[in-house]
Amino acid sequence: MRYLQYLPYFRDQGVTVEVAPLFSDAYLQALYNSGSRWREVLAGYMRRFGALGRARRFDVLIVEKELYPFLPAVVERLLRAMGVPYVADYDDALFHRYDRHPRALVRRLLGRKIDAVMRHAAVVVAGNEYLAARARKAGADRVEVIPTVVDTERYRLLPGPANEVPVVGWIGTPRTSRYLQALLPVFEALQREVPVRFAAVGAREADFAGTPVEAWPWSVETEVSSIQKFDIGIMPLQDSPWERGKCGYKLIQYMACGVPVVASPVGVNREIVTQGENGLLAETAEEWQKALQELLQRGEAGRRTMGAVGRERVEHWYSLEAQAPRFLAAVKGAVR
Repeated sequence: MRYLQYLPYFRDQGVTVEVAPLFSDAYLQALYNSGSRWREVLAGYMRRFGALGRARRFDVLIVEKELYPFLPAVVERLLRAMGVPYVADYDDALFHRYDRHPRALVRRLLGRKIDAVMRHAAVVVAGNEYLAARARKAGADRVEVIPTVVDTERYRLLPGPANEVPVVGWIGTPRTSRYLQALLPVFEALQREVPVRFAAVGAREADFAGTPVEAWPWSVETEVSSIQKFDIGIMPLQDSPWERGKCGYKLIQYMACGVPVVASPVGVNREIVTQGENGLLAETAEEWQKALQELLQRGEAGRRTMGAVGRERVEHWYSLEAQAPRFLAAVKGAVR
């Protein structure tokens, strides 16, 4: 939940905040360990029902995407009717979960659900212009584009000796590690040419058995230190409507740690990465191999120079310090 990063700033500004997440830590553990999540989903729905019973005590609610996944936007409509304003926050194209669902029944029943959530919100906060355009089309009263950010006090450059063998790294979940599959031939070809390692933080080891990719475990406590071990950070994507809604969080994490990046030229990635300055854009397998070769050949000094540009860009625009006042202003603007 990206808005959670803003809570210390909100409290420093005298705003009282109560957090009621839908899913527990046990749900996340099940997600990363391929366990059953149904019990946690049901428990989360019940907890949210109880939390919404207190909704009128607050001046404004912040809703991350939707209140109840795979249920109609009945509660969001009810909040509007009750005069309880809410801010709907989006950092991916959640609406495509429904309007492009493989099952016709889901498309028919829920295809316009997120449009209703957006339309009944006092303010929609969108992480990029693709999401903002959908909110405007849905009839949202007010739309603010605020990028995904990181805490630059937590994500920092790590001074110290370089890796003996450069590490090309990726961070994500077992679900999103599928984007790496198309690059496996590129990784194999590079390893035949130069000393290089490939790491996937948060991927399942079984999914990459027999490949050059090392699966590193993910946790909240170690995600930053894992990225700080990278020499190059990558974000491959397919070019489809869902991916165009992504907000480039991986790239921002890498850049905040002073790591140069290679990314697919999809959606907001084109805005985050300036070719040759803080990273490179690559579309085809040949372009990916060429881009990674170029950064490996630059050596440690060249990569650090490019990483410094990325870090400066994060501090200027993709940091809590830069965006927290804008986010708080959007929330206050929702209060009637």
